[in-house]
Amino acid sequence: MSEAVLETSGLTKAFNSFKAVSDVNLRIETGSIHALIGPNGAGKTTCFNLLTKFLQPTSGSIKFKGEDITRLQPADVARRGLVRSFQISAVFGHLTALENVRIALARDRGANFDFWRSDAVLRRYNDRAHELLFDVGLSDATDTQAAELSYGRKRALEIATTLALDPELMLLDEPTAGMTETDVTRIVALIKTLRAGRTILMVEHNLSVVSGLSDRITVLTRGRILAEGDYDTVSQHPDVISAYLGSDHA
Repeated sequence: MSEAVLETSGLTKAFNSFKAVSDVNLRIETGSIHALIGPNGAGKTTCFNLLTKFLQPTSGSIKFKGEDITRLQPADVARRGLVRSFQISAVFGHLTALENVRIALARDRGANFDFWRSDAVLRRYNDRAHELLFDVGLSDATDTQAAELSYGRKRALEIATTLALDPELMLLDEPTAGMTETDVTRIVALIKTLRAGRTILMVEHNLSVVSGLSDRITVLTRGRILAEGDYDTVSQHPDVISAYLGSDHA
């Protein structure tokens, strides 16, 4: 068994009497692609928000690289190398692809926001920004405003800005949601190339994406882990078929 980069123990989040996440024990192995799947309302997004500290758990613990990060703030865990993308693209539409990536690379300036005012400050990041845009297939969109990109290419740009933060563990929230078949193929190929040197945890509804990418899958339902294993294992689990796969696998 490989070393775990992220582990949770008894992770629980209650909203009044409703438990959105209940006693979840996750183990994400270093260098793996791990998928979190489940029907709507299963607790996947809440779990993501707990892991990246946008929500504080009611109980339980989270360890990243052996360090307890349960009570840290989102910026603190991002600086440690745990970075997420969002289901809704979070790039700046009025800026070019290059400008979006340069701003992400300027994170090392901390709370000093003078990079908003000076192109000269951002220019130092040009070489690395061009490399990242090449990595996600956007070399031809350097000077294109993000708002003018197709949905799939906008998601690729968001992945580039996430990569700019040099994550050890990248969390992808529905990376192929709302995409055409062509865009899905492009993003799947991109994710496969991203795994070198990093670990990926993703929420994903597209089962063909999950089956082709994931080393391990955790199935959630009603906030609890229903099943876990590789795709063949979970797709044949009778409770998973009933709760999630339904008639598609009948």
